[in-house]
Amino acid sequence: MSFNIARNGKKRVVIIGGGFGGLTLAHNLKKSNFQVVLIDRNNYNQFPPLIYQIATAGLNPSSIAFPFRKLFEDREDYYFRMTELRAVYASENYIQTSIGKIDYDYLVLANGSTTNFYGNEQIKSVAAPMKTVSQAMALRNALLINFERSITCSTEHERQELLNVVIVGGGPSGVEIAGALAEMKRYILPKDYPDMNTSKVHIFLVEGSDRLLSGMSEKASAKALKFLEKMNVTVKLKTLVKTYEDNNVVMSDDTRIPTRNLIWVGGVTGRKVYGLGDECFGRGRRILVDEYNKVKGSFNIYAIGDIALMDGGDPDYPDGHPQMAQPAIQQGAQLARNLRALEAELPLTPFRYRDLGSMATIGKNKAVADIHGFHFAGFFAWFLWMGVHLMSILGVRNKFFVLLDWIWNYFTYDRSNRMILKSAQSRAMRDMEQRMKEQHWGDINPDERK
Repeated sequence: MSFNIARNGKKRVVIIGGGFGGLTLAHNLKKSNFQVVLIDRNNYNQFPPLIYQIATAGLNPSSIAFPFRKLFEDREDYYFRMTELRAVYASENYIQTSIGKIDYDYLVLANGSTTNFYGNEQIKSVAAPMKTVSQAMALRNALLINFERSITCSTEHERQELLNVVIVGGGPSGVEIAGALAEMKRYILPKDYPDMNTSKVHIFLVEGSDRLLSGMSEKASAKALKFLEKMNVTVKLKTLVKTYEDNNVVMSDDTRIPTRNLIWVGGVTGRKVYGLGDECFGRGRRILVDEYNKVKGSFNIYAIGDIALMDGGDPDYPDGHPQMAQPAIQQGAQLARNLRALEAELPLTPFRYRDLGSMATIGKNKAVADIHGFHFAGFFAWFLWMGVHLMSILGVRNKFFVLLDWIWNYFTYDRSNRMILKSAQSRAMRDMEQRMKEQHWGDINPDERK
C-alpha cells in the first residue's frame, strides 16, 4: 500500500508528529508551493503543559485536544494520515508506515520524546507516565479507583498504600502535579469522601538532583520548594528510585514508601527512528542536526523539537536546546522559512533560539517565572502562567472551556471531572492495533523488510 495522492506538480513535505514543532511548520507552509502531509499516531493535537490537569480531574480531555482535520479543513494540498512511522529509507526518499509507503521530497521528524525509565524495566512495568492525554486519563482513573478502594479496604496497611502518592521527577510536570494533588487533598477529598481520614493522604516528590526545576533559576527552585512544603508535600532531594517491590518504592538510601500510586515524570528520551544510522543519534537518543535543523549526513531530512539535538550549532546553546515548547515552535517557524528559501534558491538562515522565559505553577496563586533575567513568584507569576497557556491552546472553544473550568475551580475549589471512565474497546480499534503489532519490527534491520 502507498500514499496515492497526486502531487499536482508540487514538492511534498512529510511531517512526522503533530506537536508544537510539527504544527508550527505545517501552519507556516500555508500558501507555499508545497504539498504538506502530516502523520501522527493520534488524530488530534494535545497540549502537554496542561496534561497534569487531566490527571488530577481539573480539566476535560477535550479541552486541551484539537483534531488535525479541523485544522486542515480549509487548506488545499494539506493531508493528514493517522499512522505510525516504521522506518526511513533515505536513499529512496520514502518512509514506511503502518498503513504503507509515503514518498517525500523533504522529510521532517517532529515526533517528540517519550518517558525515560533509564533502562529500569521493573519500574516501567508499574509506574504511571504522564506524557499524553490517554496516559493522563489512565492515571486519573487509577488515582480515583484507589481513593474509592481506600475507604472499603480491610487493613490499615493496605489503606496507606492506596493513599500514598509518590511522584518521581522534580521538573515542571512533577512540581505541577504535586501541587495539584496537594490542593485536591485539601479541598476536594474531604467533600467527596467525608468518611476518609485525609490526614493519611501523603504526597511525596522525589528528585535526584539537589534542587527542583533544574532548568530554571535557583530563586525559582527555592520558591517552588517553599510553596510545596507549605502545602504539606514531602520533597526528597538527592534521592533516586532503585526499584519497586511488594507495593513499596525503594529509594537509593534504602528507605521505602508503601504506595500503589507511583507517578513517573523523571525525564524523557527520543523516539527510535529506524533507518537512520547510529551516527545520527546523540545524547538521550536525540537526532543530531546542524544549524539549519538538517539531520547529520542527509540532504533532505530535518528534525525539530524535542527529538532534535543541535549539538554546537547554536553558540548560545552548545549542548543543545531545552526540550520545551518554545524551541520546537521557533524551529518549526524557521524551518518553514528555510524550505521556502531552498525552493527560491535563496540563502538559508541558521537557527538561533530566543529564550522567552520559563514558568511553572504549583497551585492557586502560586507559581514561579523567569523572564529575561527577572524572577517572579506568587500571584503575578500564576496569573502570567494562566494567560500564556490560555493563549497557546488551539481553538476558541477550547480556550473558553478551559477558562470557564479555571474560574469555576478558583471560586468553588471544586473539580467536576472526577468520573472513572472505563471504555470498551471497539472491534475496529482492536483490529487496527493487531495489524500494527503484526507490522512491528522491533530491532530488526528495516532493510530486511523492503
